[in-house]
Amino acid sequence: MDIGYARVSTKDQSLDLQRDALEAAGCEKIIEDTVSGARAARPGLDKLFEILREGDTLVVWRLDRLGRSLKHLIELVSELEERGIGFRSLQEAIDTTTPGGKLVFHIFSALDEFERNIIQERTRAGLEAARARGRKGGRPKKLSPQKQELALKLYHEKEKTVAEICELVGVSKPTLYGYLKEVNPK
Repeated sequence: MDIGYARVSTKDQSLDLQRDALEAAGCEKIIEDTVSGARAARPGLDKLFEILREGDTLVVWRLDRLGRSLKHLIELVSELEERGIGFRSLQEAIDTTTPGGKLVFHIFSALDEFERNIIQERTRAGLEAARARGRKGGRPKKLSPQKQELALKLYHEKEKTVAEICELVGVSKPTLYGYLKEVNPK
């Protein structure tokens, strides 16, 4: 059975264009959502995944009506494929029930993975280049060198409590203990 999914982002928009196209494509049922695609919770999409059965085909007017992003779209279509459910997008002429449609969708998946790998590689190279120039990542130290010396001196003199030292230098106990461990690792 062909089951359509139509979505608009706001109540001001009309589902008529999508509904007409899905009916013309032979959809026996059409599930509708009026919610932003960026929202994770979409009641119509949840209902759709409950009623789809092996051998059915999910039909959308355009790819952007189904997925929030390429990654999300690939996840959804992969889940459909695992359940033995086909996917068809009318505007992009993708049909995963055909060998050509499966190929196109696998190319999308490969491009998405390639893009993620490139981003990871650039990030890693940027961090390595920064380290090579002497830059350290992470948050700046809360204690100035003067306050670090004062905290260390007060801690070793043992005349003030840890809470008093923290109040004097303006840090929390975990921050103070982290600094002390960094200075005197044991």
